[in-house]
Amino acid sequence: MIEIPSDLNPDLVPLAFLLGTWEGAGVADFPGAEKCNFGQSVTFSHDGRDFLEYHSHSWVLDGDGNQVRPLESESGYWRIDKDRKVEIVMVRDQGIVEIWYGELADKKPQIDLVTDAVARTAASGAYSGGKRLYGYVKGDLMWVGEKATPEVPLRPYMSAHLKKVVTPEEVAEMARNLPDMPDDGIAFFK
Repeated sequence: MIEIPSDLNPDLVPLAFLLGTWEGAGVADFPGAEKCNFGQSVTFSHDGRDFLEYHSHSWVLDGDGNQVRPLESESGYWRIDKDRKVEIVMVRDQGIVEIWYGELADKKPQIDLVTDAVARTAASGAYSGGKRLYGYVKGDLMWVGEKATPEVPLRPYMSAHLKKVVTPEEVAEMARNLPDMPDDGIAFFK
Protein backbone atom coordinates (compact mmCIF):
# COMPACT_ATOMS: atom_id res chain seq x y z
CA MET A 1 0.00 0.00 0.00
CA ILE A 2 1.30 3.44 -0.88
CA GLU A 3 0.92 6.01 1.88
CA ILE A 4 1.17 9.73 1.24
CA PRO A 5 2.64 11.64 4.19
CA SER A 6 0.61 14.68 5.20
CA ASP A 7 3.73 16.89 5.06
CA LEU A 8 4.76 15.74 1.57
CA ASN A 9 5.03 18.62 -0.90
CA PRO A 10 1.95 18.28 -3.16
CA ASP A 11 4.17 18.36 -6.26
CA LEU A 12 5.76 15.07 -5.12
CA VAL A 13 2.58 13.01 -4.68
CA PRO A 14 3.19 11.13 -7.97
CA LEU A 15 6.56 9.96 -6.56
CA ALA A 16 5.18 8.92 -3.14
CA PHE A 17 5.57 5.23 -4.06
CA LEU A 18 9.36 5.69 -3.79
CA LEU A 19 9.37 6.98 -0.20
CA GLY A 20 11.05 4.89 2.47
CA THR A 21 14.03 2.61 2.79
CA TRP A 22 14.32 -0.34 0.42
CA GLU A 23 16.71 -3.26 0.70
CA GLY A 24 17.43 -6.25 -1.47
CA ALA A 25 19.83 -7.82 -3.90
CA GLY A 26 20.77 -7.76 -7.54
CA VAL A 27 23.34 -8.63 -10.18
CA ALA A 28 26.12 -6.48 -11.65
CA ASP A 29 27.80 -7.40 -14.95
CA PHE A 30 29.76 -5.08 -17.23
CA PRO A 31 32.79 -5.71 -19.46
CA GLY A 32 36.02 -4.95 -17.63
CA ALA A 33 34.40 -5.17 -14.17
CA GLU A 34 33.84 -8.08 -11.82
CA LYS A 35 30.50 -9.84 -12.36
CA CYS A 36 28.87 -10.19 -8.95
CA ASN A 37 25.75 -10.42 -6.87
CA PHE A 38 25.24 -7.36 -4.71
CA GLY A 39 23.15 -6.16 -1.80
CA GLN A 40 21.63 -2.70 -1.83
CA SER A 41 19.96 -0.24 0.50
CA VAL A 42 18.12 2.72 -1.03
CA THR A 43 16.39 5.54 0.85
CA PHE A 44 14.01 8.14 -0.58
CA SER A 45 13.08 10.85 1.93
CA HIS A 46 11.61 14.35 1.95
CA ASP A 47 11.65 17.44 4.13
CA GLY A 48 8.60 19.24 2.76
CA ARG A 49 10.39 20.95 -0.13
CA ASP A 50 9.78 20.09 -3.81
CA PHE A 51 12.30 17.23 -4.11
CA LEU A 52 12.99 13.74 -2.81
CA GLU A 53 16.41 13.09 -1.34
CA TYR A 54 17.97 9.84 -2.58
CA HIS A 55 20.79 7.72 -1.11
CA SER A 56 21.94 4.32 -2.36
CA HIS A 57 24.65 2.04 -1.01
CA SER A 58 25.53 -1.32 -2.52
CA TRP A 59 28.04 -4.00 -1.61
CA VAL A 60 29.42 -7.17 -3.18
CA LEU A 61 27.93 -10.38 -1.79
CA ASP A 62 29.70 -13.73 -1.55
CA GLY A 63 28.06 -17.04 -2.50
CA ASP A 64 26.40 -17.24 0.93
CA GLY A 65 24.93 -13.72 0.73
CA ASN A 66 27.45 -12.14 3.12
CA GLN A 67 28.81 -8.64 2.55
CA VAL A 68 32.32 -8.70 1.09
CA ARG A 69 33.08 -5.04 0.35
CA PRO A 70 31.39 -1.81 -0.80
CA LEU A 71 30.40 -1.68 -4.47
CA GLU A 72 28.85 1.73 -5.23
CA SER A 73 27.29 4.68 -3.44
CA GLU A 74 25.26 7.50 -4.93
CA SER A 75 23.19 10.41 -3.66
CA GLY A 76 20.88 12.81 -5.37
CA TYR A 77 17.70 14.86 -5.61
CA TRP A 78 14.59 13.85 -7.56
CA ARG A 79 11.98 16.32 -8.82
CA ILE A 80 8.84 15.96 -10.91
CA ASP A 81 6.84 18.62 -12.76
CA LYS A 82 3.11 18.88 -13.47
CA ASP A 83 3.61 17.03 -16.79
CA ARG A 84 5.15 14.00 -14.97
CA LYS A 85 8.65 14.85 -16.22
CA VAL A 86 11.30 13.69 -13.74
CA GLU A 87 14.72 15.28 -13.27
CA ILE A 88 17.52 14.04 -11.07
CA VAL A 89 20.88 15.42 -10.00
CA MET A 90 23.10 12.55 -8.86
CA VAL A 91 26.63 12.23 -7.47
CA ARG A 92 28.47 8.89 -7.44
CA ASP A 93 31.37 7.86 -5.25
CA GLN A 94 33.49 7.14 -8.34
CA GLY A 95 33.77 10.87 -9.04
CA ILE A 96 30.83 11.17 -11.43
CA VAL A 97 28.04 13.78 -11.43
CA GLU A 98 24.99 13.17 -13.62
CA ILE A 99 21.84 14.98 -14.72
CA TRP A 100 19.03 12.54 -15.52
CA TYR A 101 15.72 13.28 -17.26
CA GLY A 102 12.77 11.01 -17.71
CA GLU A 103 9.09 10.52 -17.25
CA LEU A 104 6.68 8.86 -14.87
CA ALA A 105 4.54 6.46 -16.89
CA ASP A 106 0.84 7.18 -17.25
CA LYS A 107 -1.33 5.27 -14.77
CA LYS A 108 1.48 3.13 -13.35
CA PRO A 109 4.39 3.68 -10.95
CA GLN A 110 7.22 3.32 -13.47
CA ILE A 111 9.96 5.82 -14.27
CA ASP A 112 12.17 5.73 -17.39
CA LEU A 113 15.34 7.85 -17.16
CA VAL A 114 18.28 8.76 -19.38
CA THR A 115 21.38 10.82 -18.65
CA ASP A 116 21.47 14.28 -20.17
CA ALA A 117 24.85 15.41 -18.83
CA VAL A 118 27.81 13.63 -17.27
CA ALA A 119 30.82 15.21 -15.54
CA ARG A 120 33.76 13.12 -14.34
CA THR A 121 36.82 13.73 -12.22
CA ALA A 122 40.24 12.68 -13.51
CA ALA A 123 40.19 9.67 -11.12
CA SER A 124 36.83 8.28 -12.29
CA GLY A 125 36.56 5.40 -14.72
CA ALA A 126 35.35 5.70 -18.28
CA TYR A 127 31.64 6.52 -18.46
CA SER A 128 29.61 8.35 -21.06
CA GLY A 129 25.98 7.89 -19.99
CA GLY A 130 23.18 5.60 -18.99
CA LYS A 131 19.52 4.68 -18.80
CA ARG A 132 17.47 3.44 -15.85
CA LEU A 133 14.03 2.01 -15.33
CA TYR A 134 12.42 2.01 -11.86
CA GLY A 135 9.14 0.27 -11.17
CA TYR A 136 6.89 -0.37 -8.19
CA VAL A 137 5.70 -3.95 -8.71
CA LYS A 138 3.43 -5.75 -6.20
CA GLY A 139 4.77 -3.64 -3.32
CA ASP A 140 8.45 -4.04 -4.28
CA LEU A 141 10.83 -1.61 -5.96
CA MET A 142 12.70 -2.99 -8.97
CA TRP A 143 15.21 -1.26 -11.16
CA VAL A 144 17.54 -1.96 -14.05
CA GLY A 145 20.41 0.25 -15.16
CA GLU A 146 22.20 0.47 -18.49
CA LYS A 147 25.60 2.06 -18.95
CA ALA A 148 27.86 3.16 -21.79
CA THR A 149 31.56 4.00 -22.00
CA PRO A 150 33.60 5.19 -24.99
CA GLU A 151 34.62 1.52 -25.50
CA VAL A 152 31.32 -0.25 -24.65
CA PRO A 153 27.97 0.73 -26.18
CA LEU A 154 24.92 1.15 -23.94
CA ARG A 155 24.05 -2.17 -22.29
CA PRO A 156 22.52 -3.45 -19.02
CA TYR A 157 24.99 -3.47 -16.13
CA MET A 158 23.01 -3.66 -12.86
CA SER A 159 19.53 -4.63 -11.71
CA ALA A 160 17.98 -5.20 -8.31
CA HIS A 161 14.80 -6.30 -6.55
CA LEU A 162 14.21 -4.33 -3.33
CA LYS A 163 11.69 -4.74 -0.53
CA LYS A 164 10.47 -1.94 1.70
CA VAL A 165 11.97 -1.90 5.19
CA VAL A 166 9.44 -1.54 7.97
CA THR A 167 10.57 0.36 11.07
CA PRO A 168 9.56 -0.65 14.62
CA GLU A 169 7.34 2.45 14.74
CA GLU A 170 5.52 1.33 11.59
CA VAL A 171 5.03 -2.16 13.06
CA ALA A 172 3.54 -0.61 16.21
CA GLU A 173 1.20 1.53 14.10
CA MET A 174 0.10 -1.53 12.10
CA ALA A 175 -0.57 -3.42 15.35
CA ARG A 176 -2.71 -0.55 16.68
CA ASN A 177 -4.78 -0.65 13.48
CA LEU A 178 -5.39 -4.41 13.38
CA PRO A 179 -8.99 -5.52 13.76
CA ASP A 180 -9.86 -7.32 16.98
CA MET A 181 -8.62 -10.90 16.82
CA PRO A 182 -11.19 -13.61 17.59
CA ASP A 183 -10.44 -15.58 20.74
CA ASP A 184 -9.45 -18.72 18.88
CA GLY A 185 -7.37 -16.81 16.27
CA ILE A 186 -8.56 -19.19 13.54
CA ALA A 187 -11.77 -17.39 12.60
CA PHE A 188 -9.65 -14.41 11.57
CA PHE A 189 -8.33 -16.41 8.59
CA LYS A 190 -11.69 -17.77 7.40
